[in-house]
Amino acid sequence: MAAAASSSQLLFSSSTSISRTNRVSPVPQFTTAASSSNRRRNDLVSAGGVKCMAVVSAETGTSNKRSGFQIQTLTSWLLRQEQARVIDAELTIVLSSISMACKQIGSLVQRASISNLTGVQGGVNVQGEDQKKLDVISNEVFSNCLRSSGRTGIIASEEEDVPVAVEESYSGNYIVVFDPLDGSSNIDAAVSTGSIFGIYSPNDECFADMGDDDELGSVAQKCVVNVCQPGNNLLAAGYCMYSSSIIFVLSIGKGVFSFTLDPMYGEFVLTQENIQIPKKGKIYSFNEGNYRMWDDKLKKYIDDLKDPGPNFKPYSARYIGSLVGDFHRTLLYGGIYGYPRDVKSKNGKLRLLYECAPMSYLAEQAGGKGSDGHQRVLDIQPTEIHQRVPLFIGSVEEVEKLEKYLA
Repeated sequence: MAAAASSSQLLFSSSTSISRTNRVSPVPQFTTAASSSNRRRNDLVSAGGVKCMAVVSAETGTSNKRSGFQIQTLTSWLLRQEQARVIDAELTIVLSSISMACKQIGSLVQRASISNLTGVQGGVNVQGEDQKKLDVISNEVFSNCLRSSGRTGIIASEEEDVPVAVEESYSGNYIVVFDPLDGSSNIDAAVSTGSIFGIYSPNDECFADMGDDDELGSVAQKCVVNVCQPGNNLLAAGYCMYSSSIIFVLSIGKGVFSFTLDPMYGEFVLTQENIQIPKKGKIYSFNEGNYRMWDDKLKKYIDDLKDPGPNFKPYSARYIGSLVGDFHRTLLYGGIYGYPRDVKSKNGKLRLLYECAPMSYLAEQAGGKGSDGHQRVLDIQPTEIHQRVPLFIGSVEEVEKLEKYLA
């Protein structure tokens, strides 16, 4: 009983007597640091009645320190953006469904060897590339999450031949393009992989519901037309990297933010705000195995990067072979990532809609630049769903330096 009374004195204080049937004797006051602290707390409370300590500290102007356990999750961050009217409720749901897909894919990637998900599936995608088992599964996971959100009208995947109009009962407005598992060739070696996505504004020209006289081909054709939008029209874009940590990087047009999956809570937690790419860097990321097939101007550029100069400080070469992994490093450390055209691949190998445009959007939001070597990637009007373009992306000064070589 004495302990309970002492505990109550830590929280409440009142100068007025409280009538009770059985009055409790006052607790003896011992001269200790704790009791001195208690007296100081009680002195802060006005004599007129019982008040909460949190209210008192606010009234006296005392600033409370931020709790070490106070975190901001992706969900709470999205709700704040919705309250600030940066995005609407439907886009919040779409982004939440994408984050859920990324959690599932991240778990599958981490357990790939245990669950026998490594190796080739046996099929070939629309680009003629061998599909890994996780390519197929990740595409299904991503598609299912977007469909079930009820807020997407068209979804377009790198692994599918054509965009798909979501059936009427689940149809929403937003157009989502995605690469469900970038860098899947690295899966068997447990090297970084990732998912990339872009979200376009609602468009009423493609209808998910079809009448009895409608043909699937006409609906699919409308979807293709509506998905082929330049990157300038993007409302949001991001990627999720599956590595030593699962990192979700997102922009909704107001800077770039990074969230890390906390396995303890199963939630993405905000870890970096308003990321900015350094204006210049000393790292270049190119697949130099293709050097002999490159244009002479590009060869000259690479040769000059390797020149140590009077300071004996050449650029450092870093190449993972996963766009998400290479870009994430470039985003944080600066430099340039490039996948140019060559003799074998006249337009490079990266897809404009699913990879180049979303990543260029993120680069520009972080103060960087994305280019095909001659023009801004976000200005390119797609003419086909799986169109490929060269990509040079990273620090502004580094990309502009390359453009001068290629001019």
